Amino acid sequence: MAADEKHGQRVTRRDFIRISSATTLASSLPAAAASETRKTYPVVDIAELAALKPDVPVAFTYPDDHSPAVLLRLRQAAPGGIGPGNALVAFSTLCTHKGCPVAYRPERKLLICPCHWSSFDPAKGGQMVIGQGSEPLPRVLLRVEGGRVQAIGLEGLVYGRHTNIL
Repeated sequence: MAADEKHGQRVTRRDFIRISSATTLASSLPAAAASETRKTYPVVDIAELAALKPDVPVAFTYPDDHSPAVLLRLRQAAPGGIGPGNALVAFSTLCTHKGCPVAYRPERKLLICPCHWSSFDPAKGGQMVIGQGSEPLPRVLLRVEGGRVQAIGLEGLVYGRHTNIL
């Protein structure tokens, strides 16, 4: 044990480790925060709002050309949905199980993976309904600007990535 000469108190090993850990964590936070602010998502026009039809998927890529995604106008409101009736949603189309491309099946109202049949419900935030998928499909954040639907960010990690912004 070391003595605190200024106050005449002894510092235990436990106190030393706790103080060292807190100091290390505090010193790393500004760098982590700075790197996150540099990782901004692009704004990408996807489609004209007026042209979207219920249950007709619109394919696009986001946040880059190597990340396939789909925009859907559902027939009901959905969590995170925007636009008329909060029915516009978008998701990465890379299955969370093995990265195979999922496709929207309007007759089943599901995004289904042809590789292992994992099925995801776009009306429930891309939640997996059945299959081997490990988590919901990453949700593309949307907005409507000047009559156009735009992608503005991502919630969740695109399959096969350590970060969504390369």
